[in-house]
Amino acid sequence: GQSGGDEELLCERGQASDSFKLCWERKKQQTRLAALVSSFGMSVFNLGNAIMGSGILGLAYAMANTGIAMFVILLVAVAIFSLYSVHLLLKTANEGGSLVYEQLGYKAFGIPGKLAASCSITMQNFGAMASYLYIVKYELPIVIKAFLDSNDNSWYINGDYLVLIVTLVIILPLSLLKNLGYLGYTSGFSLLCMVFFLIVVSTEIFIPCPLPENFINITVNVSQPQVNTTDEECCKPKYFIFNSQTVYAVPILTFAFVCHPAILPMYEELKDRSRRKMQNVANVSFLGMFVMYLLAALFGYLTFNEAVEPELLHTYSKVYSFDVVLLIVRFAVLTAVTLTVPVVLFPIRTSVNQLLGASKEFSWPRHICITVALLVCVNILVIFVPTIRDIFGFIGASAAAMLIFILPSAFYIKLVKKESMKSIQKIGVRHDLTKHMCS
Repeated sequence: GQSGGDEELLCERGQASDSFKLCWERKKQQTRLAALVSSFGMSVFNLGNAIMGSGILGLAYAMANTGIAMFVILLVAVAIFSLYSVHLLLKTANEGGSLVYEQLGYKAFGIPGKLAASCSITMQNFGAMASYLYIVKYELPIVIKAFLDSNDNSWYINGDYLVLIVTLVIILPLSLLKNLGYLGYTSGFSLLCMVFFLIVVSTEIFIPCPLPENFINITVNVSQPQVNTTDEECCKPKYFIFNSQTVYAVPILTFAFVCHPAILPMYEELKDRSRRKMQNVANVSFLGMFVMYLLAALFGYLTFNEAVEPELLHTYSKVYSFDVVLLIVRFAVLTAVTLTVPVVLFPIRTSVNQLLGASKEFSWPRHICITVALLVCVNILVIFVPTIRDIFGFIGASAAAMLIFILPSAFYIKLVKKESMKSIQKIGVRHDLTKHMCS
C-alpha cells in the first residue's frame, strides 16, 4: 500500500514507471465522471425543456391552417423523423468517437462540416432564445399592468427594459452554471408551468362561438382567405385546410421539435452513460412533448377556429381584458420560457468554444465572456424582431431542418463504417437526406 502511494505521488510528478503512467489518465477519468451529475429523470426534464418552448404557442395557428387530420399527420411525421435523427446522432457519436456536434462535422467533412454544424446550432438556438425573449417582451408588460392596474407608459412596463432586467437578474446567473445537470430542477419547474398552461387552455374551450365581430376584425390575419367568420360555419372544426398560411405549418412543427444541439451535451453528462439509456431519455421526452403539443394545438384551435393568432396567448387577451386565471397562465408561460433560455444557450456556448479552440481547458473568464456576449447579442436581436411567426418560419425552414434531417443523416453515412452503403438503414437515410436537401 505504501509503495502504491509512492508510485501515485511519483506519477503526479511525472516520474512514475511506465506501468503506473496510466494513473493520471485514470484520475482524469474519475474527475470527469464526478462531473456527470445528470440522472435519468433530470435528463428527461432537461431534454423535455429543450424541446418544449415558445413553439407550443404557435401550434394552434398551424392547426387552424392545415386542419385537424393533416396537422396530426404532420405532427406524427415530424416527431418520428426527429426521434430517428436522435438515434442516428447517438450512434454516430459512438462510432465517430466524439460527443460534440461540431467535432462530428469536422471528422465527417472537415472544416466545412464543422462550420455547417456550428452555424446551424447558432442560428437555431439564437432563434429559439429570441422567440422566448420575444414572449417576455410582449407578455410581461401585460402582467405588470394587470397587477398594478395601470395604463401609463412608465419605464417598468416597457418591454425592452423588462427583457434586459429579466436577462440580467434571472437568465445570466443560470446561464453561468458550468454543467447542464444543475438546470434539471429549473427545467422540471418549467415543464410544470407548461402543463398548467395546457390545463387552462383545455378548460377555456367553452368560449362562445361565433366570436364577436369586433374580435374577428382584430385577430384574423389579413392574408388569410376572407370568410364570414361570424357565421356558424366558422365554428365547425375542419380536417383538411389549404390556404396561403398552410406553408408555415411544417416550419412551425420542425421548430417545435428541435433539441438536437442539446442531445450530445446531455449524453455526456448522463450518469452510467450508454446509448440505450440516452435513447430512452429521448423516447420519454419526445412522447411527453408530443402529447402536450397535440392537446395544446387541438384545444387552442377548437376554441378560436380561424381566429387563432400565431401566438395563442395573444388571442386570449382579445377575449379577456382581465382574467385572474389567464394572468396566472401568462406568468407561468413567462416563467417557463425564461428558465428555458439557459438550457438553449448551453449548446451555443459549446459551439463557440469549439470554434475558439476545442483543446483548451475550461476557463471561467472565457466561459463568462462568451455567455455575456451571447446574451447581449440576443437581447439586441429581440428589439428588432417583427413577429414570432417570422422566427418560427425562418428558423424552422433553415437551421432546424439542417439539425433534424440533413446533418445527422450526413454524419451517419460518413462516419458509421460498420454498415455497408447498401444496408437497408443507410439506403433509407440516403433517401431521406436527398429528399430534404432537394426540398
